[in-house]
Order: sequence, then structure tokens, then C-alpha cells
Amino acid sequence: MPAAAPSAFLHLLMYAMAPATPVTQPAIPGTQVAVQAPAPVQVMPVPHGPCNCEPADKTPVMRSPWSGRGELGFASATGNSTTESLNTKAGLTYEDSDWLHKLNIAGLRASSEYTRVEEDGRVVRGRQETAERYTLSTSSARKLAEFRQLAAALRAESDGFASYDRQAVFSIGYGTRLWDYEKFQLDLQLGPGYKWARHADDKAIEAGFIGRGYFDISYALTQNTELSNTLLIEAGAENTYGQNDFGVSVSMNRHLALKAGWQVRHNTLVDPNLKTTDTLTTMNVVYTLR
Repeated sequence: MPAAAPSAFLHLLMYAMAPATPVTQPAIPGTQVAVQAPAPVQVMPVPHGPCNCEPADKTPVMRSPWSGRGELGFASATGNSTTESLNTKAGLTYEDSDWLHKLNIAGLRASSEYTRVEEDGRVVRGRQETAERYTLSTSSARKLAEFRQLAAALRAESDGFASYDRQAVFSIGYGTRLWDYEKFQLDLQLGPGYKWARHADDKAIEAGFIGRGYFDISYALTQNTELSNTLLIEAGAENTYGQNDFGVSVSMNRHLALKAGWQVRHNTLVDPNLKTTDTLTTMNVVYTLR
């Protein structure tokens, strides 16, 4: 083969692989010229913004079994009279599919400054406690159904300004929800218990079986306003104790709220120099742990 043959063969191959190009020929009267149309061009859409090529995570979010709430209120007055008061509440709850455990503590302390004139004319100033009470309560409930349970509860209290300065109550009971609506719920617990109490004046011990009832009401007034009321009754042969706690809480965000509360405590049997009913009005800041 001549030397120029390979070069001619390569040029012919490149020409065959190249895309067809329409050729323009002079028009001859009475003849038709076929012109090859260009191949259509496919335009791929270009996505706007960054491409998230990772698959979406569809793993369900697990709710923590722990929840809690804390309250704090403080009042102070200075000037011609000096008084201070502090009240706190805290609660912790653990709930799973079978059990419900609760722990609550509460404290109240108040003091005031006094002035006393001695016989020799000296003015003595001092400070005295006017309220001091601490309460601990805990309960464990075995779930029988969605709103039915068997519960055991313990309540212990120390009060330096009451007819009973020490008392402890252990009880068991059956709990259920009587009403369950979108905005209104009413829970009830009933059962027997045993109460131990010590008189503040002579330290005499009073103990015996009691009947215990606990009512818990909550009502969602608006989207961020809730009404709550709890009523505890411990009825015994010597004394019947009742405590009612009413509260109005307004949420500021998911965790913080303001709460106004009114508590009434009543004993049917007290010392002669004491009243049967005590009340407490509070304005607290509430933090909720979710």
C-alpha cells in the first residue's frame, strides 16, 4: 500500500464519525434539494440551591419518661416593719408503659422583725419565725389500663406552727379518671391508710387507720392558661384533715409560667389556742421540665 494510504484512511474515518452538516447547494430550477434537519438538543433541568442527597431520617422521636416542675415565690418588706417569706414546690415524675412514680416536696418559711421595750427603757430588736413547714409526698402506681391504677402513697410533714408538729401517712388505693375531655380532666383515688401524728404541745402520739380520698382537676381555659385544683381528705376517728390547692397558671413559653395559688388546710381537732383553718396565698414563677 502506498505511504499516503494510512493518512487518507484516517481522514475518511474521522469524516464518517463527525455529525452531519447540512450542505447548501445552488438551487436549480425545477429540482428539489433535500436539507438534513439538525438533531434535537435535550436540555437537562438544573436544580436551584444546594442538593440534599442524603435520605430523610424518619426515626420516631422517643419521649423521655421523666418530667418535672418547680415553683418559687419570695416576698420581702423593709422599713418600719421587716418581714420575709419564701415558698417553694418541686415535683418529679417517671412514667413508662406499666408504672407511674411521683415525688413532690414543698417548703414554707416566713419571719418578721419585732421590737420590745424592756422595763429599764431599753429597746430590743429581734427576729422571729412566723411560719415553717416542710412536706414530702411520694407515690407509685401500677397501671391496670389507660386511666386505671393501683397506687401506694406516703406523705410526711413537719410544721412548727400547727397542732401536729410531726405527721406521716401511708395509704393504698384505686385510682381512675372520671371525666376525660379535650380541656377538662378529673382523676380520683380512694383507699385506706394509716396515720401517725404527734401533738405539738405535749408530744402525745396519735395513730390509727384512716380513709383517704384524692381528687385532681385540670381545665385548659385558653391555649396558655390552665386552672388546676387538688383536694386531699384524710378522715380518721380522732381528726379529719383536708387540704385544697387551687391554682391559675399562665405560660410565657414552653418552660416558664406565672402561677397564682390559694391553699386551704383544715383540721377538725386542734389545740384550744389554735385555729382549725389555715390559708396561704402565693404568686410563683414556675419552671416545667419536659
